[in-house]
Amino acid sequence: MNLLYNGAKAMKLLIAIIQERDRRRVEEALSVEGFFFTKIASTGGFLRDGNVTMLLGVESEQLEQVLGVLRESSEARDQYVSLPPPDVMPSAGLMQAPVKVTVGGAVVFVMDVERFERW
Repeated sequence: MNLLYNGAKAMKLLIAIIQERDRRRVEEALSVEGFFFTKIASTGGFLRDGNVTMLLGVESEQLEQVLGVLRESSEARDQYVSLPPPDVMPSAGLMQAPVKVTVGGAVVFVMDVERFERW
């Protein structure tokens, strides 16, 4: 049962994890479309790159629109990185050959909102 307040419609909470390099483009695209968001600085676990985590509350009818904005404004791309062997301090002689990894794009979690209040 959805208990929504202030006359709100059914809502979704999106948690979008965006690579730092795409942050500005995503923020501008969301703003142009009229979506409000809260952003939190975060760090990726594998490459330890900077990310931004965005929290968006949208009406259920807007879900596909906001997902489309996120898809269009964040892109996945290949990048070569040199990863040190596990549990070894990096040094010139211990670095492995560069490895191609896909970075960027977005990871988005969508959740139902049981209750929403604004004051």
